[in-house]
Amino acid sequence: METIRVGIREFRERLASYLLESDKPLAITRHGDTVGYYLPARRKRSEAERSALRQAAARLQEMLAAEGLTEDEMIADFKRWRAGRRK
Repeated sequence: METIRVGIREFRERLASYLLESDKPLAITRHGDTVGYYLPARRKRSEAERSALRQAAARLQEMLAAEGLTEDEMIADFKRWRAGRRK
């Protein structure tokens, strides 16, 4: 896999975009010398994964509607359940 060379100042200035959007390793340099590497662990989701997430969200909405619940009620119920488990 190709490694992209980037200066330390540029890396620092664009840190958020490198962390969230980079899919290639980066060699971080200072005055032309490599001082470190950034290896992205997060990969971009494929269209199939995004589609599956949309389908899961739609199914959840259907289930909530069938039970007459709102998302807020479901979250409150979950918080109550968690609080009960901590005791």
